[in-house]
Amino acid sequence: MSSQEVIKIEDDFTLIRFQNDSLEPFSAQHEIGTGLIQFHFGIKGNAKFLFNQGSYALDLKEEKSLLLYNPQKELPLNLELAPNSWVISVIVSIKKFHALFSAEADYITFLSPDNKDKKYYNEGNISPSMAIVLSQLFHYNLHPSIKNLYYKGKGYELLSLYFNRTEDPNAEQCPFLIDEDNVLKIRKAKEIIIANMAEPPGLQELADEIGLNLKKLKMGFKQIYGDTVYGFLFDYKMDFARKLLDSGSYNVNEVGLKIGYSTGSHFIAAFKKKFATTPKKYLMSINANV
Repeated sequence: MSSQEVIKIEDDFTLIRFQNDSLEPFSAQHEIGTGLIQFHFGIKGNAKFLFNQGSYALDLKEEKSLLLYNPQKELPLNLELAPNSWVISVIVSIKKFHALFSAEADYITFLSPDNKDKKYYNEGNISPSMAIVLSQLFHYNLHPSIKNLYYKGKGYELLSLYFNRTEDPNAEQCPFLIDEDNVLKIRKAKEIIIANMAEPPGLQELADEIGLNLKKLKMGFKQIYGDTVYGFLFDYKMDFARKLLDSGSYNVNEVGLKIGYSTGSHFIAAFKKKFATTPKKYLMSINANV
């Protein structure tokens, strides 16, 4: 349920997929030498990068990106993924990067002559068009023989979108299932169902509220979040319920009511479906470890 896949695209261009679908944090390490730029993308959940034997940490949240570069020292990748979290990292050499962006070096801050020997750090948002490419990288379903070629193309596309200064979120630039404007609407749909998880709207009502037809809502949500609307909401509710139980402030019935289950038996059945144990047994296991 947890994995780290290293995909070597070229000698100095590597893509790493981190996936943690378990109930426990997942730690992953990868050696990274000097002269390499790191791009990290939080697709789902939360992650944390640890430095100097854990004495310093950088958070990577959902739909956020981190760029790290230090020409003076190695920055080995020491990543801790929270439960139900996905991250994609792109590691590329400064030499290759200069070759790709030599004409644009003036506006890419850390490529400027004044900064070439300085460390650089930047946090940003994942744009709608980047979200589509990241989703495609995670839900690869083409023939294995073209996997490396596909990842190579998508890796370069991701870098170009990262440095796209004039992206119009309403522009219809993506030739795939959904365009960037629709990505923003799908994200809005996710916010709506989370905010109303105890009484979520119906799919048609949700589609009307965000201004998409029902088919695009279903297809778009599956493409970006890898699940149906209600499948995603079920997982979110169960994870939220587990956190409420972890807090020690609520009993089983109270937690069930908070996430929209009017009867305890329905909540217990749902929790067991997700975590293969009942809420009561889960509480007992927490208390036993205290």
